[in-house]
Amino acid sequence: MFQGAFTAIVTPFRDGAFDEAAYRELIDFQIEGGIHGIVSCGTTGESATLSHDEHHRVVETAIEQAAGRVPVIAGTGSNSTRESISLTQHAEEAGANGCLVVTPYYNKPNPRGLYEHHKAISEASSLPIIMYNVPGRTGRNMLPDEVARSAELPTVVGIKEATGDLTQVADVIALCPDDFVVLSGDDFTVLPLISIGGRGVIGVASNIVPGKMAELCDAALAGDWARARELHYELRPLNKAMFMETNPIPVKTALKLMGRLTGELRLPLGPMSEANEERLASVLKEAGVI
Repeated sequence: MFQGAFTAIVTPFRDGAFDEAAYRELIDFQIEGGIHGIVSCGTTGESATLSHDEHHRVVETAIEQAAGRVPVIAGTGSNSTRESISLTQHAEEAGANGCLVVTPYYNKPNPRGLYEHHKAISEASSLPIIMYNVPGRTGRNMLPDEVARSAELPTVVGIKEATGDLTQVADVIALCPDDFVVLSGDDFTVLPLISIGGRGVIGVASNIVPGKMAELCDAALAGDWARARELHYELRPLNKAMFMETNPIPVKTALKLMGRLTGELRLPLGPMSEANEERLASVLKEAGVI
């Protein structure tokens, strides 16, 4: 179930509120484009600035609109274990296929605390857990032996690895069970990560080009390295453009330029600079997206 290209989908806003109609249209665009799955309320979905009621509604809407056509993973991570349990239980009740649990940010838990965090969530819900290691956001790198320990928990099935460190990823794959799923958390490492045993990506650029990212994963997983390499370099300018500024500023701006969203962000994120928006538009035109 958790294999291939999953889009860490943006959360559209209009006049400060969740734009449910635009979200439903965006999910249809993803599924019709061939994406393998949706991740709702992740970093790209601005989960950190959603109220609990908004978070619930965004997850529910994703599940309703996907309607079983592709798996939906709900972002339920928090730096509060109690909050993460509550969000995970809601996602399970709403019908999510799995949950994405980020390493607690700001707190910087010690190894015992990090394991107990995952254990408490696992004991409170039967929903499959994909851990999310993104030290650039959290200030805490979850090391391979820590990943392996949490992987022993019955509902922990995988990890989204966003360190960009293939040596660390290889250590994770070597230490964890054969059925443990490792997904890239960086669009630019999808191909190399799959080549050493990863199973796909939870990415940003697929908000714009779901079919291309899905095809890249399909080709790599099938061992068609020539086609996968071709797509890797074709997507490289878009992947780089998505991080001209803090994610999800560029991808929301891109979707605005494509006429799919208002591009509205929620503070403390601000609009993209005019110079970078011009650069982004140039990349999108070159890619044939606009």
